[in-house]
Amino acid sequence: MDLKKAHAPVNTVTYNKNKVEEPTGNVYEAITIIAKRANQINGEIKKELIEKLEEFATYNDSLEEIFENKEQIEVSKFYEKLPKPHALAVEEWLDGNVTYKETK
Repeated sequence: MDLKKAHAPVNTVTYNKNKVEEPTGNVYEAITIIAKRANQINGEIKKELIEKLEEFATYNDSLEEIFENKEQIEVSKFYEKLPKPHALAVEEWLDGNVTYKETK
């Protein structure tokens, strides 16, 4: 997932209920699928963030010394400004980019 290309809103947006439930015919099923996708996106973002922050990690035995790493701060700020995982999941759902299986 390319987070730089995501155009999901950062603020709260009201969506048309009919558009959300259209693919499944059931709003609750659609929300469940979106929630599961949001959890997947959150895991991907978290993993990516941890990998990037570990590049800048310095390991000291001394608790007295605390270093501020500007690159680490910039990476953290970038991830803080990203849209939330649920907004990204809703965007993918409305664009038709989420695949799911019906279980009956």
